[in-house]
Amino acid sequence: MSTDDERPDLPAVPRTRAELRAAREAEAAAAAADSPSPSVSDGGAAAPTSESPDEGSGAERDGTSPATDTPVVSPAARGARGAGGERPTRSTFVPPDAESTTSFAAHSTTDYAPPAPVQPKAEKKPRAEKKPKPAKAAKPAKAARPEKPAKPERPAKPEKSDTPSDRRFLLALGAVLGILVLVGAGLGVVSLTQGPRITEVQVDPTEAIETSGSRVILTANQSLAAIDESQVTVDPAVPFTLDAAGRGIGIRFTVPLDDDTEYTVKVADAVGAGGGPSATLSTSFSTPASHIFLLRRDPDGNDQIFRTDLSGEKAQPVFAADKINDFRATSSQLVVSVEEDEGSKLLVMDRDGTDQRELELPGVGYVGAIQVSDRGGLVGYSYSDKELSDTEGRASVLVTQSLSGDDEPVVTEVGGKEANIFVWQFVPDSSAVLFIDFDGALSLVDRSTDAGVQSLGLATTIQGISRGTYTAIVERLDGTVVELNLADGSEVPLEASTPDYGTAITITPYPGGTLRHVVSRDENGLPVGQAVIRVNDEGAATPLVEVDSTDSILQACASPSGQYAAVVIAPELADNPYDQMLLPLPENLETHLLDLRTGDEIVALTGFDASWCQTAPQF
Repeated sequence: MSTDDERPDLPAVPRTRAELRAAREAEAAAAAADSPSPSVSDGGAAAPTSESPDEGSGAERDGTSPATDTPVVSPAARGARGAGGERPTRSTFVPPDAESTTSFAAHSTTDYAPPAPVQPKAEKKPRAEKKPKPAKAAKPAKAARPEKPAKPERPAKPEKSDTPSDRRFLLALGAVLGILVLVGAGLGVVSLTQGPRITEVQVDPTEAIETSGSRVILTANQSLAAIDESQVTVDPAVPFTLDAAGRGIGIRFTVPLDDDTEYTVKVADAVGAGGGPSATLSTSFSTPASHIFLLRRDPDGNDQIFRTDLSGEKAQPVFAADKINDFRATSSQLVVSVEEDEGSKLLVMDRDGTDQRELELPGVGYVGAIQVSDRGGLVGYSYSDKELSDTEGRASVLVTQSLSGDDEPVVTEVGGKEANIFVWQFVPDSSAVLFIDFDGALSLVDRSTDAGVQSLGLATTIQGISRGTYTAIVERLDGTVVELNLADGSEVPLEASTPDYGTAITITPYPGGTLRHVVSRDENGLPVGQAVIRVNDEGAATPLVEVDSTDSILQACASPSGQYAAVVIAPELADNPYDQMLLPLPENLETHLLDLRTGDEIVALTGFDASWCQTAPQF
């Protein structure tokens, strides 16, 4: 009996299900066209074919029933397909074994009964193709972080070597250090053998010619033993006080210094605090040339305050107004009284006329007799209300206030009442005020203390107050002129000059003497001339300025140091009308500048009220 392996008409490889179905459908179509075979459902048996049962029909070869297109799958083949019915691939297909083929052939030759038709399974519908999902947008790649620069490898420390060059370097370094030690030791020895030296000098020459109390401070390179005033000399000579401690030596000049002058300060036999050799400490400095301020009134235009050197060739106006009644100057400021229809205005400004500001007055009224205390930072003046009667208003009260304008004006009181002041003056280099009221009482009050008013007796006038001595020249009720010590109230008569020029109208003290304004009269007592006499501290008198009866001397004052004098003269008095100001003066006034040491006149300038003067001119 033959097997499938012996059949040459079988394909060399198994056919797929689709191929088998196509073959069956073709055979069925051909058979139906020829003669329809009985169906299994009618109980008919299939007619045997003429072909050998061993060989089988085409349908059997195709694995189908001869009368139907139902596939017949052997158990072995069905098992070979697997539970899922999938046909094994060519590499795994196993053909039906001999036993199954033989059994199939025997069955078909004896009492063959066709198997019950097997309904073909419905073909599975092909699954709908899934719509392709849109591809997700690729995430942007993260920016690569910049790689950190690799740290440079530290160079390996060179191994110490003991080469000749290294030894030379060490020797040179040692030599330098040794030299420095020797130099330091040498300097120390020199300092010990030479004694103290000056390392710093502090002085303000400009301030020194304006005010008293300026200082020169010397600083030594080491602490000093006690210094006595006898060891200190100043050339040119000027009075001073000494304050020395540690490394510093302070020399305070009690009077202003001369202008355009070189000063030399020496401290002899200065010794270090720890002993050693002595040394002379010396320094020099020069003071600048002087400048002054003058007031020039103009009846046809604005009045002017101008600044000028002592030659008069560099005059510059610094302030102008319609009516300037009076002004005063400090080392840094100008105080100006301006007259207006509704009353007076008091202005403070820098010395060049800038930064003007108005000071508050006690009321609406008039200001006169302006004075300033540079050391105390105060301005003082006589004040009267504009609305004044026998029963209302204040007349000639003394008012003081700060130049800064930070405080309110203070009216001077005596016995709890505002005092009417006849004449007054600031005490130089202090905040104290010396005044005489309408009752003739001479009093002193210091704005910097709470001591109150100090009574100094009775007097008719205050001639002047000396700088740096706290001494006032006062005329008593009996006509005697005394030098009054304001510190303790003691007094001595003022010595007459030699020669004696008679009683002075005004006496203006200055460092080293006084300027005395005297009037010469004929045998009938009529004035025939006037003069300003310079009297030194020993009483020797020298005429400085003389005028005849046609002219008049209105004021004489000295520069702060007593180096120069300013004398105000009204020429041709008969033809020189007075103006209509609160302080009425002749329209034409001249200021004559003179050298007090030689008596020579320097220049005559148009104007009056020189800034050297403490008070305004009197007529």
